[in-house]
Amino acid sequence: MSTAPHAADSHDLIRVLGARVNNLKDVSVEIPKRRLTVFTGVSGSGKSSLVFDTIAAESQRLINETYSAFLQGFMPSLARPEVDLLEGLTTAILVDQERMGANPRSTVGTATDANAMLRILFSRLGSPYIGPPTAFAFNVPTRKASGVMSTEKGGRVEKNVVREAVYLGGMCPKCEGMGALNDFDLTAMYDESKSLNEGGLMVPGYSMEGWYGRLFQGIGLDLDKPIGKYTKKEMADLLYKEPTKIKVEGVNLTYEGVIPKVQKSMLSKDVDSLQPHVRRFVERVVTFTTCPECEGTRLSAEARSSRIGGKNIADLCAMQVSDLADWVRELEEPSVAPLLAGLQHLLDSFTRIGLGYLSLDRPAGTLSGGEAQRTKMIRHLGSSLTDVTYVFDEPTIGLHPHDIARMNDLLLQLRDKGNTVLVVEHKPETIAIADHVVDLGPGAGSGGGEVVFEGTVEELRKSDTVTGRHLDYRARTKDSVRTPTGALEVRGASAHNLEDVDVDIPLGVLVVLTGVAGSGKSSLVQGSIANRDGVVLVDQGAIRGSRRSNPATYTGLLEPVRKAFAKANGVKPALFSSNSEGACPDCNGAGVIVTELGVMATVESTCETCEGRRFQASVLEYTLGGKNIAEVLAMPVTEAEEFFGTGEARTPAAHAILERLADVGLGYLTLGQPLSTLSGGERQRIKLATQMAEKGDVYVLDEPTTGLHLADVENLLGLLDRLVDSGRSVIVIEHHQAVMAHADWIVDLGPGAGNDGGRIVFEGTPADLVAARSTLTGQHLAEYVGA
Repeated sequence: MSTAPHAADSHDLIRVLGARVNNLKDVSVEIPKRRLTVFTGVSGSGKSSLVFDTIAAESQRLINETYSAFLQGFMPSLARPEVDLLEGLTTAILVDQERMGANPRSTVGTATDANAMLRILFSRLGSPYIGPPTAFAFNVPTRKASGVMSTEKGGRVEKNVVREAVYLGGMCPKCEGMGALNDFDLTAMYDESKSLNEGGLMVPGYSMEGWYGRLFQGIGLDLDKPIGKYTKKEMADLLYKEPTKIKVEGVNLTYEGVIPKVQKSMLSKDVDSLQPHVRRFVERVVTFTTCPECEGTRLSAEARSSRIGGKNIADLCAMQVSDLADWVRELEEPSVAPLLAGLQHLLDSFTRIGLGYLSLDRPAGTLSGGEAQRTKMIRHLGSSLTDVTYVFDEPTIGLHPHDIARMNDLLLQLRDKGNTVLVVEHKPETIAIADHVVDLGPGAGSGGGEVVFEGTVEELRKSDTVTGRHLDYRARTKDSVRTPTGALEVRGASAHNLEDVDVDIPLGVLVVLTGVAGSGKSSLVQGSIANRDGVVLVDQGAIRGSRRSNPATYTGLLEPVRKAFAKANGVKPALFSSNSEGACPDCNGAGVIVTELGVMATVESTCETCEGRRFQASVLEYTLGGKNIAEVLAMPVTEAEEFFGTGEARTPAAHAILERLADVGLGYLTLGQPLSTLSGGERQRIKLATQMAEKGDVYVLDEPTTGLHLADVENLLGLLDRLVDSGRSVIVIEHHQAVMAHADWIVDLGPGAGNDGGRIVFEGTPADLVAARSTLTGQHLAEYVGA
């Protein structure tokens, strides 16, 4: 065998030359293949721009180009990233933090193919035999048909008359496979003492001045009669009437009762995607009750009647995955041995990745960002593919220090199979296992976008970069803690896996809820704390917004700014909105022209008329403090804070919002940056800045250190301290040891996850937790602070 190096083995680098995506400043970097490379740097320094928007995006685009032109016409068209040269790319598989779709029909089982395997298993082994795999699918209804059935055989068409041909599905007919029924609380829909004209109908958007008033009149309802005095027929017309064609003032319109209309416009959507006032209405007016027919299992009686070893498919889906894996292991059935082996491997992957506490019937929309990311990882663990580039976006999110070690093992396993693993990460425990580190910075936003370090972890420690200096930083427990001003009492909490938990959460101090992933922290908050008066919950859910939404529109900052411009120039505020009268006519205020090129990639080009500024030229002649509206939207938060704080442009309402944005560490964001370009951590902090204006006494934050660099965690702790010192109570669900060490009080749940968790294993100060070392958290915190 020849020992001379083969030409094919020389391609062992991914080379990036001159990347200029988002804030990257002509970045050139060489990344070793078949190694684990970690990308670090403060939030907003350009890590995602380099890894996701340049390397992974180009890989994805090149793969899409291998499909036929016909297929490409149906695929999302990707523009080529702004980069001079990319060499040595391999197929990229992205495992990001996006929450799994909150489709109410999607469960952990359907998202990971575990349900599909169980359905085949029951169609083969279930007793009594009831039908093919679809007979066990809660998303497939049973259909009956009669008539002529045509069958094509060898070029001939045979016609048979069938009566009552049954196509079996497993959907519960009462709740349509949802597991829950929704009932309307009519007292929250209308006030029977008022008439429609007096605002008796309390559904958002129904005003009697517009078409709704005319529609109600057109159907024959008296707008001045109190709703409580309506006859049965009038009540039925108002609430339940089927779509009916009517003529109003010579115009043909369709009238539909309020309840079917609300069901279509509000209840068919994911509740979280609704506007806040609509969501509050839905939560007030709709009560969800478990379906009495299928008892929440979503399955028909037939599907539940078929059993293997005394258990039906609903029983298995309700089991904790780790217990289900044991059950499958004991099933000896040579006829389906390959299927059992595949199912066994899939279920064991859940346990290995730290998700053994989930059950297959858990709705996918209820998984946290970290859980969703790890559920997506399960697909890749058993993959036979090698020489693939895996791209991970902070895979340690939502993981307890105890679970991070397991995640590190999985990343190394993927690398050892011959794959290139690229990880965007802030946790020192994961940076430590890297073969190669790329550090971006030095700052965030326009102050970042440069490679400040490349090399090994040891070299990073010695380097004088922000990451290098903070890598070995360790927070210490406080010498003295604050005294609580009261307590929030939780009694008998039993949501999900909580075992009748009683706990007093001290108020007026910084409380950290901790415990391994799946120990019951979120269940305690969602089930017993979040729904109380005065409690403001800031979670990590995505911000809903189009490319037109930006920090200025989301936080309400644009409102006072538009008014200030209008007042200074004696014109109306609508001129200063790029979604309204002031918009550039050519690009409709988007700043870019989007050209659809049929089967080729869609091209976005800066609008030539407004040069990307979104406004008409005439609007840009109006100034405030020497700046026009486009220049104001191009300012970073810190500059705008100064601008609106003093002088001619002084606007206290705008200044207060900007101050809060700077407080949460977003001083580098420009006011007009599209929300779609923000990272997960930035989204949560922009929500926090918005929520801080609300009058809440208790703030509950769900892992606010998500996406935060070690250096930024110190700023966050300062912000939490200021919140507490201003008289608020702050409760933080957190795994970051620096936040635990800084707490006044810790509530630790556990001892394990799922069935092994759900109990309070420690309450007290961080110093006591370190001294006792009685829990997993205590051991890791003691190790962290060097006690």
